[in-house]
Amino acid sequence: MNFSKNIIGWYYKNKRALPFRNCSDPYKIWLSEIILQQTRVEQGLPYFNTFIEKYPKIELLAKASENEVLKLWQGLGYYSRARNMHITAKEITEKYNGVFPNNYKKLLSLKGVGNYTAAAICSFSFNLPYAVVDGNVIRVLSRYFGVQIPFDNNEGKKVFEQLAQELLIDERAGENNQAIMEFGALQCKPKSPNCKPCPLKDSCFAYNNKMVSELPKKTKKLKIRKRYFDFFIIKNKENIFIQKREKGIWKGLYQFPLIENTVEKSESSIQDSKAFRSLSTKPIEISKISPVLKHKLTHQTIFARFWHIESKTENIADSESINKQELKRYPIPRLLEKYLENIGMI
Repeated sequence: MNFSKNIIGWYYKNKRALPFRNCSDPYKIWLSEIILQQTRVEQGLPYFNTFIEKYPKIELLAKASENEVLKLWQGLGYYSRARNMHITAKEITEKYNGVFPNNYKKLLSLKGVGNYTAAAICSFSFNLPYAVVDGNVIRVLSRYFGVQIPFDNNEGKKVFEQLAQELLIDERAGENNQAIMEFGALQCKPKSPNCKPCPLKDSCFAYNNKMVSELPKKTKKLKIRKRYFDFFIIKNKENIFIQKREKGIWKGLYQFPLIENTVEKSESSIQDSKAFRSLSTKPIEISKISPVLKHKLTHQTIFARFWHIESKTENIADSESINKQELKRYPIPRLLEKYLENIGMI
C-alpha cells in the first residue's frame, strides 16, 4: 500500500475548506501557522480572519504597535507567539522588502519560526520538499507504523522527522503535508479516533495490535505549577490603575496591581502584608473581594482573587492611571477579560 498516495486521496475527499488552503501566499500561510500552533483550528480561525482583515499585507502588520497586535491576539494565549510574529513582520518588511524568502535556512532565522513552520512555508508556498512534523503527523506515523519511541526527546524527534521526510512525495510536498496533517486532525484524532471507516486500518499497526490508545508514546510528565494572584482594582473616582507586565507568559499585556504568592494566603494575611500596605498612601475602602477563580494554563494553574478598592491615591508604583472606560483599548490576559466581562466592566 502506498501510504502517502492513500493519505492524499483521503484528503481530497475530506479536507476542510479553510481560507489558507489552496493558497500559496507565504504571508497568509505563515500567519495561519503561527496562530494555529498549539491551537485548534476552530479557535484560531476567527483570529486569522481578524488579522488578515486588519493587516492584509505584512507591511501593515509591521507598522502596527505591539499593543495593537497583542489586543487582537487577546484570548489566544501563548503571547510570545504574537510578539515574535510582530518582530518577524518588521524583519520581512525591512530586510526582505515584504517578501518571504523561499529558503529553509533563511526562514529558520526568523523570530518564532522553527523547523515545523519553516517546512510549512517552504512546502505550502513554494512546494519545496520539506516534511512538516507536528502533533497530528506524529500521531498518524506512530500509530500506522508502530513507532513506539517517545516523540518528546531528541532521539524521538529525529526518528519522526526522518520517517516523515522518507514518506514525502517530493513533487507533491505541499498537498502531501496538508493531507497527513488533516488526516491526524479529522480521522486519526488523539481521543476517539475514527478507526472503523479508516481507509488505512487494514495496514495500521496500532489498529491491528489494539494499541491505538497507547500511541504515540511520551516520556515527560507535565508538572503543573500553582500560582496565587491577588489583583487590586483600585478606583479613584472614574480612574483605575493598571500595570504593563514586563516578563512571563503575559509579557506586554496589562493587568491590575498584583500580589503574587506560591502558596495560598488568607485575605487577612494579604491585608497585613507590606505589599498590600504599600498600594496606597491614602486611606482605602475595600468594597468587594471576589471568590477565588481557577484559571488553567498548559504548565500552570492560577488561583486569582480580585479586590475592589476605593482610594483617593493618585500614584501607585509601576502603575498608570487611566479612565476606566479606556480599559477596553488595552490588551489584557484572558483571566482578567473574563472577570471584567462577568461584572460588566468591559
